[in-house]
Amino acid sequence: MTSLPMNQAAPVASLRGVTVRFGNRTAAPVAILRDFSLDVQPGEFLVIVGRSGCGKTTVLNLLSGLLDANAGAVQVMGKAPRAARDHLGYMFARDALVPSRTALGNVEIGLEVRGVPRTERRARSLDLMARLGLAGAEARYPWQLSQGMRQRVALARTWALDPDLILMDEPFAALDAQTRESARAQFLALWERSRSSVIFVTHDLTEALLLGDRLIVMAPGGRIVEDLSLPFRRPRNAHELPFTDEFRALERKLRDGLGEELGG
Repeated sequence: MTSLPMNQAAPVASLRGVTVRFGNRTAAPVAILRDFSLDVQPGEFLVIVGRSGCGKTTVLNLLSGLLDANAGAVQVMGKAPRAARDHLGYMFARDALVPSRTALGNVEIGLEVRGVPRTERRARSLDLMARLGLAGAEARYPWQLSQGMRQRVALARTWALDPDLILMDEPFAALDAQTRESARAQFLALWERSRSSVIFVTHDLTEALLLGDRLIVMAPGGRIVEDLSLPFRRPRNAHELPFTDEFRALERKLRDGLGEELGG
């Protein structure tokens, strides 16, 4: 085994030489990822952008253990993904709330599955709901909540697990602009306190630059065509940063050079 250099931590998530093919009886298999490699470091906020079909969600599904690779190695916290699920949180584009459970019951559900005592899971869930502006909505059912509130319940449910690695698949894409901005700000406030590792998939380059420490642009076949450390300091002012010269210049440079891969 090769030892790590001094001061270099082991990656939280690692994909090495991964290939994923999808096909059926009537169609030849198509490689969504081909010889794909990626490491994510502890505390890193990695954002992945790219056109639909380039393999962004496939990366998340591999790391969550929902999908197996045809070739290559995938590890989370040094383990196979299914063995590391206690370290993971996965937030989907849609909230996927359980209709028969209240908002509070939905936030608690992951902790309940893990066997966390009722008093502890209730206290943790109530605290998160309050921090996300959901105080007073605990007893409401999903059909009684706005889309923005539902997504915040899903965010609280994910964060309640205190994950080391959070996988997020366009979690704010279905929200209107004002609600999306508010939800992002609340999410960043939570993340600033914990600094869990995050892999965040989005189609929105502005959102990617606003949130990430590191930006990856993927192209069809799972090719990484850009891997960039972002220069913006934290904490970030979401109202001011997108209008700075530095932000605008970087966004323009990426759109000019990678417009096809970005869908622009």
